[in-house]
Amino acid sequence: MQKIFLISGLAADRRLFNKLDLPGYKLLHMDWLEPDEQDTLTTYAQKLIDHYGITPGSAVLGVSMGGMLTVEISSLIKLDKAIIVSSVKDASEFPGYFKLFRRVPVYKIIPHGFYTSMGFLIKPLFGELKGKSGFLFVDMIRNSSPKFMRWAMHAILRWQPKPVDAKLYHIIGEKDIIFPHKKIPKATHVIEGGSHDMVYARGREISKLLLDILKDETA
Repeated sequence: MQKIFLISGLAADRRLFNKLDLPGYKLLHMDWLEPDEQDTLTTYAQKLIDHYGITPGSAVLGVSMGGMLTVEISSLIKLDKAIIVSSVKDASEFPGYFKLFRRVPVYKIIPHGFYTSMGFLIKPLFGELKGKSGFLFVDMIRNSSPKFMRWAMHAILRWQPKPVDAKLYHIIGEKDIIFPHKKIPKATHVIEGGSHDMVYARGREISKLLLDILKDETA
């Protein structure tokens, strides 16, 4: 059975992929490793490769921050399929607030406890999660490591992606607030009405698209 490695987004865990249905594929979840303070997204991507045994010819799917790490992994080893969802692949796609938070790094002074209690505050940015699904999102944040989240915010804001060499499939939502699709003209797939959380909120639709991508032999 063909494997596909899955990397969730910041403050999310493997439950983000609960709605995916990819028959014929073995889903390998990459849980977050504790980073060293000096790690960049590049060095962290290498740690994921080493820890989870990602080999050339593998398929990797990343969401949001996981998409950035997928880009980095694809620059370190040759992947068969590199798929990013609700994410960005180069500096031209960074939203305007990146520049603001680089200049005013408020994440450095936020108390550690606030990181795991801010789920209800930021949930509206992610889109369609309501009811039990919304509580799942809040619970994922509550169970995140404040140390990891602070490191990740710094690493994301300092990310300097190299030009993507390999074929990369980029899926973005038309109504993504975190990464507006208007700044991503070269996305391979734009999901009408899709929001940042669409890999979960619209799991059936995303699954069908992923199956088409995984079976694509033109990469």
